[in-house]
Amino acid sequence: MNVDCTPEEARAFFGMPDVQPMQQHLMNEMQERLSANLKAMEPDAMIRAWLPTAVKGFEQWQDMFASQMNPTRTK
Repeated sequence: MNVDCTPEEARAFFGMPDVQPMQQHLMNEMQERLSANLKAMEPDAMIRAWLPTAVKGFEQWQDMFASQMNPTRTK
């Protein structure tokens, strides 16, 4: 048996709720969040956020390397 109907008609026939408004709301929310995250990913914002961490990591790497070369050196 074949039934020719749209998803909306089938949903109404079986008494299932219409979730399209909720789906549209969630899609709009996701789009807003993605747009906000993309703005945060601008190069100057990324550099400002990462630079202090990168400098500290580089200093730690230098200290570790120096301590391997000269075991008597302590920080």
